[in-house]
Amino acid sequence: MRRPMVAGNWKMHGTRASVAELIDGLCKQVFPAGVDVAVFPSMLHVSQVVEGLAEGVVVVGAQDCATESQQGALTGEVASSQLHDARCELVLVGHSERRILLGESDEVVVRKFAAAQSSGLVPVLCVGETLAQRQAGETLAVVASQVSAVIGALGVEVFDRAVIAYEPVWAIGTGLTASPEQAQEVHAAIRERLAKCDAVLARKVRILYGGSVKAVTATELFGMPDIDGGLVGGASLNADEFGAICRAAGS
Repeated sequence: MRRPMVAGNWKMHGTRASVAELIDGLCKQVFPAGVDVAVFPSMLHVSQVVEGLAEGVVVVGAQDCATESQQGALTGEVASSQLHDARCELVLVGHSERRILLGESDEVVVRKFAAAQSSGLVPVLCVGETLAQRQAGETLAVVASQVSAVIGALGVEVFDRAVIAYEPVWAIGTGLTASPEQAQEVHAAIRERLAKCDAVLARKVRILYGGSVKAVTATELFGMPDIDGGLVGGASLNADEFGAICRAAGS
């Protein structure tokens, strides 16, 4: 039985004051014991969030890391070893906003994935298709290719210490959400791709759904057999809404 996970990606949001308010709201939530809960604040607020949530069950991750695991001359980047030192436990790699807006290739994503694991972090590999790709019937091929890039470079066994998040690009920040059946189809295909290499491992890997997840849609989404929780965007900036989504994962 896979343990559900709900993770909140705060993206480029927050001031010290608003983050303090959000931390306070999270500390008041009753999270289900059977669900892993994580938040990904902006790099600027990681330390504040780690300290603010230290007494609770919510773990903290980073939204990105450098392709190099160790410190060095790379202005503006943050090494995965530095994130580990800051008490992060997870890191997002391959989010579509970075793939599309910043031009991150599969090769770059693979290097970040490897750097994260070498520093003791759990990478959350984000995959997903654009609207044009979905309309062209390319969804499963695109997602399989993004997963295969990691398998081909590092081996399928690396997913024993990783999470996958399926986020259709057309549903991120748009208010649109893939239907439970659409999401399940992709999640099942991802698991099938892993199973071609290692069927036992494939059954263990957690695959989260992301893309305008809200409390009102969460229960039905999380009820699908291959959806193991959610990577939540805007709704994670509201502690009560985020708490409700986490409780949906626990039900």
